Amino acid sequence: MTQSLQDKSIAITGAASGIGLATAEACLQAGAQVALVDYDRTALEAACDRLGPRAHPVVTDLLDPASIAQMLPQILAATGRLDAFHANAGAYVGGPVSEGDPDVWDRVLNLNINAAFRSVHAVLPHLTRQGSGDVILTSSIAGVVPVVWEPIYTASKHAVQAFTHTVRRQVAKDGVRVGAILPGPVVTALLDDWPKAKMEEALAEGSLMQPKEVADCIVFMLTRPANVTIRDLVLVPNATDL
Repeated sequence: MTQSLQDKSIAITGAASGIGLATAEACLQAGAQVALVDYDRTALEAACDRLGPRAHPVVTDLLDPASIAQMLPQILAATGRLDAFHANAGAYVGGPVSEGDPDVWDRVLNLNINAAFRSVHAVLPHLTRQGSGDVILTSSIAGVVPVVWEPIYTASKHAVQAFTHTVRRQVAKDGVRVGAILPGPVVTALLDDWPKAKMEEALAEGSLMQPKEVADCIVFMLTRPANVTIRDLVLVPNATDL
């Protein structure tokens, strides 16, 4: 029997835009209340105003350990409980390593790896104590396929994959499910540094997905029977060579 999201509480990082915002909308439509976690207060509050009273803004800077330490208390204060946590926030960088900027790499790696791991660490004891819950990490097809034009991003998502499945095996005994969503290219702000010609070509040939298509898959993962874990859900547009 599938699980209902009715009256569940779900927290999503990077929720002011892109996949995070689309997932918040999908979970709200499924009956959940959602804590939208993001550092951009203005965008976050505007999103929650639009989404309605079951959407709660939780302003958090995931690159600041002190801010992450306040994330779970804010979630619980807003919603009273936590049933699922979606570690979604991330950044993107592509291009040849020889032409890259290591300072940019540091930010991408800190957000995609350290901040993701810290945010999961912040909520995991709560979920294990209550003996139930879901953790979903936004990975990427780059986490299982080395994408030649994005070596730094690919490396970060390989790290996410390793973390997801070691943690999954640690906490399965506690009733907590951990899985990864691995989309191919999605139309979000992460692709803002794509050359305009490449973006136009990708849109024309149908090799990009929309955030809602990813969000629907995340709802699918969260609503599987309690004895089933979707450990990896890979989705790619048909018109892709990945």
